[in-house]
Amino acid sequence: MQPAVYIMASKRNGTLYTGVTSNLPQRAWQHREGVADGFTKRYGCKMLVWFEMADMMEGAIGREKQIKAGSRARKLALIESLNPDWQDLYEQVANG
Repeated sequence: MQPAVYIMASKRNGTLYTGVTSNLPQRAWQHREGVADGFTKRYGCKMLVWFEMADMMEGAIGREKQIKAGSRARKLALIESLNPDWQDLYEQVANG
C-alpha cells in the first residue's frame, strides 16, 4: 500500500492524533473501531479529518515528525485547509 500521514480527531476542534501508516484504510478502521489500545482509543479519536499520501515511508515519517513538532494551531489550520467542515474522510479512503 501507499504510505500516508494522517490526523484523527475526537470531534471538531477536539483531541487530535497524528500518525503514519502504510495502509491508511486499514489503520483508520482500527482507530474507528478501537481495536488497538492506546491514545486514540483512550481519547476517542475516531474521525479521520486529514491525510496526505507519500511516495516513500521515509518521507511520510519526516512529514509526521514535522506536523507533530508544530503547534495545535498549525494542526487545526492544516485540517481546515483540506477539510473546513471537519467531515470524517474514512469513507473516501476506504472506498478509494
